[in-house]
Amino acid sequence: MSPLVKICGITTPEAIDAAVTCGATHIGLVHFEPSKRHVDLKKAAALREHARGRIKVALLLVNASQHLTGQALNLVRPDVIQFHGAETPEWLAAVKQLVPAEVWKAVGLKDAGTLERMKKYQGIADRILFDAPAQALPGGNGTRFDWSLLAGHSHVMDWGIAGGLTIDNVGQAVAETGAPLVDVSSGVESAPGVKDMDMIAAFLKAAGR
Repeated sequence: MSPLVKICGITTPEAIDAAVTCGATHIGLVHFEPSKRHVDLKKAAALREHARGRIKVALLLVNASQHLTGQALNLVRPDVIQFHGAETPEWLAAVKQLVPAEVWKAVGLKDAGTLERMKKYQGIADRILFDAPAQALPGGNGTRFDWSLLAGHSHVMDWGIAGGLTIDNVGQAVAETGAPLVDVSSGVESAPGVKDMDMIAAFLKAAGR
């Protein structure tokens, strides 16, 4: 069975259209100013409307304040809220009580100990997204983690993988990890923050969509 595919860091309606046409299941909108893929809330809301009913939309936040989180959710009304910082299980649980969206938590997978530590989100996060450990930015850096850390792991939650996925390696990543969802951003860009429609199509084909 082919994995779900999320194209993250979307900034244009054209990229949404390409993702939909080529079979992606999710897109991601990044609301985090240091990112080259940042979209303000007004633009995020417009992109969300462009995608509505055609593909699931995730809104990515990083250590956002209570006020910003509430404002973002009210304006954008995403299908998924993806937390990509140091957010606690308690914070995720509080948000989950207030909104009908799925709640995902990105975790930088450094070592086997990370797999144990992330269990604190069990029963709270709807999906764990294993990513490369944070660098200057928490994600979108084009680096991958050691996929062998997931080999044979017994997952207790829905999950997916991100970090350094490309047209050339996504098939191998799925084969080695069994990931039910793959998340790509820089791997389908012609320049940082610039999605390439042909690369989106090729990635989805390589992922089996």
